Amino acid sequence: MLKVRRALISVWDKKGIIEFARNLQKLNIEIISTGKTASLFKKSGIKVTKVSDLTSFPEILSGRVKTLHPKIFGAVLANKRHPLHMEELENLDIEPIDMVVVNFYPFKKKMREGLSLDVMLEYIDIGGPALLRAGAKNFKNVACISSPSQYKKIIEELKKNRGGLTDETLKKLAIEVFRRTQEYDTYIYNFLIGKEVIIWGLEKLLTLRYGENPHQEANLYKLIRQSTLNFKQIQGKTLSFNNFLDLDTAITLAKEFNSPCSVLVKHVSPCGVATDKKLSSAFLKAFKADTISSFGAIVGVNRKVDGRTAKYILKSGFKECIIAPDFSKEALKLFSQKRNMRLIQIEDNQKINLSDIKKTVFGYLIQKEKKTEKNWQVVTKKKPTEREWEDLKFAWCVVKYVKSNAIVIAKNRVSLGIAGGQPSRVGAVRIALENAGKKRGMVLASDGFFPFPDSIELAKEYGVKAIIQPGGSIRDKEIIKLCDQYRISMIFTGERVFRH
Repeated sequence: MLKVRRALISVWDKKGIIEFARNLQKLNIEIISTGKTASLFKKSGIKVTKVSDLTSFPEILSGRVKTLHPKIFGAVLANKRHPLHMEELENLDIEPIDMVVVNFYPFKKKMREGLSLDVMLEYIDIGGPALLRAGAKNFKNVACISSPSQYKKIIEELKKNRGGLTDETLKKLAIEVFRRTQEYDTYIYNFLIGKEVIIWGLEKLLTLRYGENPHQEANLYKLIRQSTLNFKQIQGKTLSFNNFLDLDTAITLAKEFNSPCSVLVKHVSPCGVATDKKLSSAFLKAFKADTISSFGAIVGVNRKVDGRTAKYILKSGFKECIIAPDFSKEALKLFSQKRNMRLIQIEDNQKINLSDIKKTVFGYLIQKEKKTEKNWQVVTKKKPTEREWEDLKFAWCVVKYVKSNAIVIAKNRVSLGIAGGQPSRVGAVRIALENAGKKRGMVLASDGFFPFPDSIELAKEYGVKAIIQPGGSIRDKEIIKLCDQYRISMIFTGERVFRH
């Protein structure tokens, strides 16, 4: 436990600093500060000692040098548990500083303003990072506050512990300092080099069973700044690299729908998707969509798994993993019969937006998700019926998660045929339709446009009544004319959803 008696405050962002300083004063903590921050405290009636008064040395070089002085850095870097350090401080008439409160010049913000190089150089903070790094190195003796977002918790802990901070808190504060200084230096480097440089701060979460194949090692990481996805494994074997890929597809697709939904995923692509009023019915319909491919699949649902659904899942044959927001006691008891079956519980509403990264021989490809407004357009004379509209929306949600070229055949919000990863679109259409069989009232979703009329000819043969696709082909007029001839309604989304 560190007893805080003296605090040095030097901040650019003054948000919340007055209230924070007043609370420190109430705890009888002495406050030392620099120029503008010290003036602000005096105007607010907060007792403060200016750094220049403490060091007997004025700020120089237009404020470039304020805190860079042995009386400051000696006070911050001294190890209070080292007798020689404390003796040396006493001989030099230096009192230890127990807390450093600093935030940096807003270099990142100023980068967006198109300022000149000479002006930008003045926003490179020297004293701030140096102070925080010094305090972080000596974190057993100094608390390092690097953001206004930390003020509230620090004050609460100081009040609780009568002016003290725990060793655990001190270490966490120091870790955050080194993250912030690294990030700050990266912005400066990016500006000076004139290119975007990404430095990934990744924290290991789990060692996986194996990678894409058993001879490969793999781990799960998260970005240091990213909050941990709230999931837990309730039972079963350790998860593998492939399990996580399939689980991601299963739960993300299931969350696309508001009504109870069940998704079966195999090799990162859905093989059965359905929604219904009851989760158990949704699972049965999704399973029956492709009973062969569902062997060893991942099951993702967007509702709490009840006993009836659990029974259906167990009767459906071998399943690798089940991922859901929650499991009933009855479901857990039933699943416990299959000890190797992995059960994953994930927080229902948590969403984390991460960049998509792919490795190539040329380097790494990085893309970000971009939400687009729906600008769907009926391009045929015949409009979809109300039921067809619902099925088209459903099929479009599903096709986004199928490997390109992707085709989804659906009816009554159930996938009847799914095909993806084919080198030709008509090949994918043929596979999806053959899996679905000839049924009246089916709809078809395609992740890309139709370059030739052959896919439409096949759709007509199998009884497809409505089609949704991005549009954008040089043969769009020909495709639309053919749909009009066959009395097939067609929607253009204006948005392609390839998944490679």
